[in-house]
Amino acid sequence: MRADDLDHKELLELHPESGVIRFAGQRAILLDAVAMGLLRKYLVENFGLMAARVVLTQFGFAHGWRMAEALQTEFKWDDDDQWRRAGNRIHTLGGLFGVGSESRDPLSKEGMMLLTSYEAEQHLLHFGRADAPMCWTICGLISGYLSRIAGQEVFVLEDRCQGKGDAGCHLFGRTREEWGDARAEELRFYDKNRLSDCLDVSIHRVTETLKAAERKIKEHRRALVAVAQEGDEPILGIVAKSLAMRQVVDLARRVAKVDSTVLLTGESGSGKERVARLVHEESTRAAGPFIAVNCGAIAETLLESELFGHARGAFTGATHDRPGLFESANGGTLLLDEVGEVSPGMQVKLLRALQEREIRRVGENKNRKVDVRIIAATNRDLALGVMDGNFRQDLYYRLKVVELHVPPLRERRDDILPLARVLLAGSALWMKRKISGLTPAAADQLLRHAWPGNVRELENVMERAVALSPGPRVELEDLPEEIRRACPIPVALDGSVKPLEEVEKEYILAALALNAGNQTRTAEQLQIGSATLYRKLKSYGLIGSSRSAQHGS
Repeated sequence: MRADDLDHKELLELHPESGVIRFAGQRAILLDAVAMGLLRKYLVENFGLMAARVVLTQFGFAHGWRMAEALQTEFKWDDDDQWRRAGNRIHTLGGLFGVGSESRDPLSKEGMMLLTSYEAEQHLLHFGRADAPMCWTICGLISGYLSRIAGQEVFVLEDRCQGKGDAGCHLFGRTREEWGDARAEELRFYDKNRLSDCLDVSIHRVTETLKAAERKIKEHRRALVAVAQEGDEPILGIVAKSLAMRQVVDLARRVAKVDSTVLLTGESGSGKERVARLVHEESTRAAGPFIAVNCGAIAETLLESELFGHARGAFTGATHDRPGLFESANGGTLLLDEVGEVSPGMQVKLLRALQEREIRRVGENKNRKVDVRIIAATNRDLALGVMDGNFRQDLYYRLKVVELHVPPLRERRDDILPLARVLLAGSALWMKRKISGLTPAAADQLLRHAWPGNVRELENVMERAVALSPGPRVELEDLPEEIRRACPIPVALDGSVKPLEEVEKEYILAALALNAGNQTRTAEQLQIGSATLYRKLKSYGLIGSSRSAQHGS
């Protein structure tokens, strides 16, 4: 018999009653190509690229070897050449690939060109374009087939592949001696012990990564403890020395124990996401994912797909199914930051997802159950938005089961220096700088600033100070100009109120320092007479024997 005589109608036997399919005399099963692609994706994502290649290559080799034996048993070939050529024919009939019309045997000098490789197609679908040949199973398949016929090991390798953008998949088959050292590393994927080696490497890599992460956490912890004064140590990443912030942390820990939706309010940069992480880490969902998304940073047309996912072909560019953030956060917590920016149309869909605990991907007609806790955050007054008709009332109350208001930094001034020290330590560790702390002058000036940008502004200031500081401590000169020029802000802390005279004295002295002791300029800025300023300074005991020496030009 000749290879060209093979016909799929004669090779395929269907037995509907018994559920048995035979192909070329051997029992076979029908496998969906996409399912094989998903298996490939699972192997790569869970065991790594190398281990996945070993498994698929050696699976293909075993399949090819078995097919060669089956064809030898079922048919009487004119010669071994026809038996060898039957392999390409049978694999083409099986839907694995097509062979170019002018293509030769893989053992020839020119090699063999494959078209419509199912494996390259699936790799493109699930991973996108690769930077190396990806037909691992097919190479193993043809290798096993040729090895059985030749009576010695023949290894097939690719040099061009549709999976990396080439027009076709080009293969060569050679013995180990013929390949030599040129591609010895690729031949190792055919070794029986290679899988164990790859898994050992993967486990070792994961172990080393975890050890490195643990070392960094310990270093960061030591750095924070080193700079934190008594009572300043962060509580699960949150500095809460002020009464207002301690109340927020206490309430966050209590609400974490139940699965209620939480609404975080507060100015931008005040630390709402950190509080959301605290709620997640203290909850029963701590082992699940925590995913944050800024709703205001995503275009309205893309937000639905981002949150709920989409089906393949739902819109231009949707080349494959993609789960949304609701599904990705399953079993964990999803933070919807800047929820006040969501459009009215999207608010309706978001409300339904919260009420029904199910979502529908864009382009699908079926609902999917989700198990996710929602935390929403906003710097807007949503109650005012409801009154203005910009925010749905039903969604507002659905989100505001428990509301946590994060106060701005200017209202919790007891937190400024502890926060500054923690942020300073973090930046010093990241930049590998030995910065031990703040000078008294720098610390005093940090307390004078109003911090309109809240914790985010303080973090940036500390990072800048670490980068610019020439010595072991942050000096006043290392701070930005707007902070160096800040005057003290009179505030009442912990229920104590300073006498007005003391507040006035602090402010006048700060203004004088800001003007480098120039009384004339200071009096002009305070809108008081020079004589009035002089009398006040004299009452403070700051005027010497020569009055003229106190006036600037």
